Amino acid sequence: MSLSAGSAESTGGSIGDYTLIDTLGSGGMGVVHLGLSPSGRHVAIKVVHAQYALDEEFRARFRQEVAAARRVSGAFTAPVVDADPEAGQPWMATLYVPGRTLTETVAEDGPLTGRALRTLALGLVEALRDIHRAGVVHRDLKPSNVLVADDGPRVIDFGISRAADNEDLTVTGRLIGTPPFMSPEQFSAPRDVTAASDVFSLGSVLVYASTGNRPFEGGSPYLTGYQVMHEAPVLDGVPEPLRAVVTRCLAKDPAARPPLDEVQAMLVALPERITGTATPDAAAVPAPRRRRGGGTAPTSGPSGTAATVGGPSGARRGRRTRRTLVALASALAVTAVAVTAVRLAGDDGAHPAKGSGAASEVPAPGLPEGWRAWRTSLVTAKKGQPLDELESGCVPGDASAVYCAGTGFTTARLDAATGRVRWRSGTSPETSRPVGVRDGHVYAYLKPDSQVSYEARRLAALDEKTGKLLWSRAVREDEPSLLFDRGIVTTDNAATHFLALDASGRQLWRTPATSSVGDACAAVVFGGSPYGLCTSASDGLDEGSTALLRLDPADGSARELARLPAQTAALGADGGRPLLVSAAKEHVSAAEGDWPYATLLRVDPGSGAVRRLKLAAGTRGTPTLVDGVVYFVRPDGTITAVRASDGTRLWQRGTAVENLSAPVLSEKYHSLYLANRFGRLTAVDPATGRVRWRTDAIADPGDSAQNSVPYLRLVKDAIVAVAGDTAFSVRPDRPSATATATAR
Repeated sequence: MSLSAGSAESTGGSIGDYTLIDTLGSGGMGVVHLGLSPSGRHVAIKVVHAQYALDEEFRARFRQEVAAARRVSGAFTAPVVDADPEAGQPWMATLYVPGRTLTETVAEDGPLTGRALRTLALGLVEALRDIHRAGVVHRDLKPSNVLVADDGPRVIDFGISRAADNEDLTVTGRLIGTPPFMSPEQFSAPRDVTAASDVFSLGSVLVYASTGNRPFEGGSPYLTGYQVMHEAPVLDGVPEPLRAVVTRCLAKDPAARPPLDEVQAMLVALPERITGTATPDAAAVPAPRRRRGGGTAPTSGPSGTAATVGGPSGARRGRRTRRTLVALASALAVTAVAVTAVRLAGDDGAHPAKGSGAASEVPAPGLPEGWRAWRTSLVTAKKGQPLDELESGCVPGDASAVYCAGTGFTTARLDAATGRVRWRSGTSPETSRPVGVRDGHVYAYLKPDSQVSYEARRLAALDEKTGKLLWSRAVREDEPSLLFDRGIVTTDNAATHFLALDASGRQLWRTPATSSVGDACAAVVFGGSPYGLCTSASDGLDEGSTALLRLDPADGSARELARLPAQTAALGADGGRPLLVSAAKEHVSAAEGDWPYATLLRVDPGSGAVRRLKLAAGTRGTPTLVDGVVYFVRPDGTITAVRASDGTRLWQRGTAVENLSAPVLSEKYHSLYLANRFGRLTAVDPATGRVRWRTDAIADPGDSAQNSVPYLRLVKDAIVAVAGDTAFSVRPDRPSATATATAR
């Protein structure tokens, strides 16, 4: 770790590979910085105070917390992207999520109501499910550890207590948590808390979100603790439909609290807009009222005087609703203190998929012979130079095998039924998933270890049965090689010619990669025929700055077919015509993977006539053509479906799952399947966008999960996906019944 400013408390300098650009806040365990990664991504970095770094016991616990926190992932948590528990001052970086905490939201806008309250409740349940599936009890779920982002809540600080949020947060000895939101067992037996403890805290947070008040408020940590353990919660003002759920969550006995699956079912059954009539007691203590210019005014009792605070005698307790000022605007980083990561026992990971029907309603899938749910780590001990792409994935051969390659592992043949590795090929980790399988050959890439002198990426043909290298050829580093009807088309290493090769590696033809607009060209394939897309080296933004070339499959002769807008991408063939999509001009300021798109382009392969289909505003994401529909998938999980024939938007829906793969269609189950970076699978109705089911993330998908692009394919009806360093397979009618042990 390097801190040019001289200490972790200073803004400026760097930590690891991250440039520090601001300080978000400081607390008892460390300082939270806003950092910038080399690629421009914002992260929140928690740097532990020096005095804790000198404590070896603390370091050991911090290492355990880092390992546990890496496993927590989902649409409603802020994932860890980097950490160094061995640094002079240990640190951890999480994804930066802009947004106010729930404390700030309630203080500034008043209690949540209607759909916002329901969305928060369901999001918190899903977040806790992800945390518990990772084997961690949060132990400090509270309003200041909930970020209210535009696309839903985020739970932060997994299993951590830290003195940074307000004056009421306390740590007494090894008592960890925030008293108004702790469970009774955290006071009586803190080492023995289970997932049920977080259910209790969830109930307290929902009371706060819906009323602006805490269910337990003793005026001091000791009195509050007594109330949590022995007194009934004050639920004044909690809407009646939600009140029944909260009451069960706040049961003193952990065994009497509902599991999260049951909580979720109860919340789903609530009305879309949670409303209710306040009780007479609630009317006596009004919720915080909004001041002009922001903030809240103190509340008072019926007589107009401030409500009083009672002790543990059982007298009616007053409410304190003054605004709590939260120092950390977006405190995403995870901190460690004593007894932080508590392991869960007995969770075998088998949760029914949401929205799945009874077995009698679902057709039996066609599966590879001898298939069972499997999971395989693809990591090898091979070493090589740093990878320049982050694409991993498996492509199917016949029904008995899939072929995988990508970030951190060499090309491998896996048994499609069991996930067992049959062979591996290559001398260093690859940079891209395989090209495809045809006529007994697996086409993949080799990345020679070129630490001494540069060596180009090579296109390789491997024997499908043995993995033996049949031939290889240097190709361009940053453009794909693609199968077409007569062979494989690519661009040479010098980027000056298109090449077509047959199955033996023999050159079928070689033609100059150039056009009237420029010679920055890449090969594309539409409907089994080779084409080229060329732009100028300056990558201009003008209309007509992209040329589409049609390459003769027999001899490679090129004909310039059409002039297209800048930033045009090939999607595939629809109705025998090349289909492309062009970005909107504002793409230059958009995040990668979230580009806005303006127009679909349908090109006549004979005349070159271009039909331009304007897209509706808000069409953005990564586009994929599937069965006559273009699906745009945004990083936040929003999917937009557009009919390829006329550009009509069919639907746009959120999935509540971030960082999804390209969709794959199952005609039998009439579903689109997608995977996210952490192995969470989602099935979507292609006609409406409704989520049919989704699974939990897989445990420990590998170190590359945060940065790699997930990938999914079907082998017969079996779903095969790659997330991080892990390949796994499930059946579509029982998607949650994943294997818990790595296949060998």
